[in-house]
Amino acid sequence: MEHFVVSARKYRPQTFKDVVGQQAITNTLLNAIEHNHLAQALLFTGPRGVGKTTCARILAKMINSEGNETEDEDFAFNIFELDAASNNSVDDIRSLTDQVRIPPQVGKYKVYIIDEVHMLSQAAFNAFLKTLEEPPKHCIFILATTEKHKIIPTILSRCQIFDFKRITVKDAKEYLKYIAEQQGITADDDALHIIAQKADGAMRDALSIFDRVVSFSGKNLTRQAVTENLNVLDYDTYFTSTDYILENKIPELLLQFNNTLSKGFDGHHYIAGLASHFRDLLVSKTTETIELLEVGDQTKEKYLKQSQKASQDFLLKGIELANDCDLKYKTSKNQRLLVELCIMQLASITFDGEKKNSKHYIIPASYFKKKGITPVPVKVPEQVSSQNNTTSNKTEVTTAASKHVESLQVKEPKKIILKQGTKRTSGLSLSSIRAKKEHQIKQMDVVVDEEDLPKEDFTEADLIAHWKKFTQILIEKGKHNLASILSMDTPKVKGTTIHLEYPNATNKVELERQQYDLMAYLRKSLSNYDISLDISVNEILEKQYTYTPADKFEKLNEKNPNLDLLRRTFDLDI
Repeated sequence: MEHFVVSARKYRPQTFKDVVGQQAITNTLLNAIEHNHLAQALLFTGPRGVGKTTCARILAKMINSEGNETEDEDFAFNIFELDAASNNSVDDIRSLTDQVRIPPQVGKYKVYIIDEVHMLSQAAFNAFLKTLEEPPKHCIFILATTEKHKIIPTILSRCQIFDFKRITVKDAKEYLKYIAEQQGITADDDALHIIAQKADGAMRDALSIFDRVVSFSGKNLTRQAVTENLNVLDYDTYFTSTDYILENKIPELLLQFNNTLSKGFDGHHYIAGLASHFRDLLVSKTTETIELLEVGDQTKEKYLKQSQKASQDFLLKGIELANDCDLKYKTSKNQRLLVELCIMQLASITFDGEKKNSKHYIIPASYFKKKGITPVPVKVPEQVSSQNNTTSNKTEVTTAASKHVESLQVKEPKKIILKQGTKRTSGLSLSSIRAKKEHQIKQMDVVVDEEDLPKEDFTEADLIAHWKKFTQILIEKGKHNLASILSMDTPKVKGTTIHLEYPNATNKVELERQQYDLMAYLRKSLSNYDISLDISVNEILEKQYTYTPADKFEKLNEKNPNLDLLRRTFDLDI
């Protein structure tokens, strides 16, 4: 019987190109060797099974290789591996420092790989400090650890630190696919994906799981075999649960949960997986975030299909309920009831209450005939009451409308004797109109402050086109004065601010009073609610215009003296 070698050892990378998922670190080490910039003390840190010891062995072999050695030359006599977990005393470090002084017999460097270096005692760390800071030129130390925070700062400051990252699910799946092809194993893409997810970023764990599943299923690796062997809930369980929830099928949902418990899974695992499933459905609803979905191609199609059935509000509420159940699970005394209550609440999210009054709940006439019961017909009263209600409603509406119209009618002003030193403000004065416009502008600002309003980019040409359209609308409505003011200057855009320049303050004030309709039109037309208006006065331009409002009033008053009488009667402003 041939001796079996586990995949983690059989397919251990022999060069930096074979290392999975650590391209940044391997490229850095290759460049350091090529340009002779390699430090004499290196610290490799990161999670388990990501390639720290493997990279240390490859580095030790490369720095002693001159290009004329055979591929299986490992320079074992120049590489010393020390397990700090079992050799963590001061005496072990002292014997190591004594060996450091002896130069290598063959090759350039003696490489000391100290694995699990955080297990060294405090005294051993202190004994190692001087040698680590000033090692002989022929000696290189490579320290490896999974818990960098346990190493004293004086050791960290003497090392060049390389942080190894977790292997991504995609990289782990591709490497497993390569190994399956090497061994002649037919493997489903989803099956390899589940193994890569179960490994949690550790390539060594992924290879160990792969060997275990292959021993269970043989040369054909299916998703069902993987989920059965690893005792993980399949995606189909959560797809079915979500369908039951969307269809408000509480009995079927409770039976499925009971079936899940009978397979050996606990409720905590089920509800946490359901929350993750809702998250994946939420990610699947937009094309920008579809990359965050770490599943196989076949399963991704299922997610895309089911995400169309579930609304965003339902998914957010579902994640909130499932997460709340997850947090309360450990402290609950009746954990099964907690999960069942949660899934019943989930199935009630989309229940709109109309099913109570739907046709399925109305007893048909055939039911009474089968029972031998003659239903008594109910006479529907004539629509007198409804007509009365309609008449009364119409009367109320008419009364309210008439009161509203009366409030809007302008009554004939009474003669009021003005006392000296007092001033009254007419309801028709410009000051009251100005106050009304300011109130509208404040209301406009409140609306614009909403964060969910669109803020799309626009060009100055787009602004000028809509500016002219609004001016034409004013002309059609008979607002020629405001239309002429808008036509006096071409607007200029800086960011989202519209800049205008007028010859006098009167034009500026008039436009500011009536800017509500203008800004509302531009913001809606350009789909940007950050637009603001900046109006400046350039007195040099005033020479281009003949009349000011006061001059116009004087000219008109000369033609019709009653105009001044009208102004004084109603206390109108110029």
